[in-house]
Amino acid sequence: MLFRQLFDDDTSTYTYLIADKTSKAAILVDPVIDNVERDRQLIRELGLTLHYCLETHIHADHITGTGKLRELTGCLGIVPENASASCADRQIKHGEILKLDEITIEAIATLGHTDSHMAYLVNGEKLLTGDSLLIRGCGRTDFQSGDAGSLFDAITQRLFTLPDETLVYPGHDYRGHTVSTIGEEKQFNPRFQGRTRDNFIEFMASLNLPNPQKIMEAVPANQLCGNA
Repeated sequence: MLFRQLFDDDTSTYTYLIADKTSKAAILVDPVIDNVERDRQLIRELGLTLHYCLETHIHADHITGTGKLRELTGCLGIVPENASASCADRQIKHGEILKLDEITIEAIATLGHTDSHMAYLVNGEKLLTGDSLLIRGCGRTDFQSGDAGSLFDAITQRLFTLPDETLVYPGHDYRGHTVSTIGEEKQFNPRFQGRTRDNFIEFMASLNLPNPQKIMEAVPANQLCGNA
């Protein structure tokens, strides 16, 4: 399996390129519209064919590149079940397996940051967590129908029950981290370590974070698959 982690400086967003080395079939997870040409060039250089753009959720901090990539490459756009994006080619449900040759991606519902969010377990070893579980942190829960209790349940009952050696690749990082493990996050993530569900809900309600700078343009654009 070919696996690349790509970064958007403006929004600290990670995009993931996954491909079967033999067939050259590829998937992009959480592409950013500003980086469509960068991603296309890499795909061409590696001799890949893009089959899917896969979203973890409807983003509030950047506009997705899925619509543009679908127009340019003919790939299919996939969003989580119940996402407000009727333009997508299909929705993916919790527990559903997306298979592309030797690549197997299991969708794991991780609601709470938004009311439609998936983490993706790639070949049983790499977990793309989107904005649910971050490295030593987690996604906010104060807009887009977020719910702190749901996020706590998803992280502790679904993600933290995976093997400790499972690699954690988040949708964002603001401190220079690139990868962690489930074992590390269970032990060292201050949002969860030693907290009860009620304490977590209380803590998340006290954060008082400013809205993402691009929220007013990003959410409606992403509901149209990036076509503002």
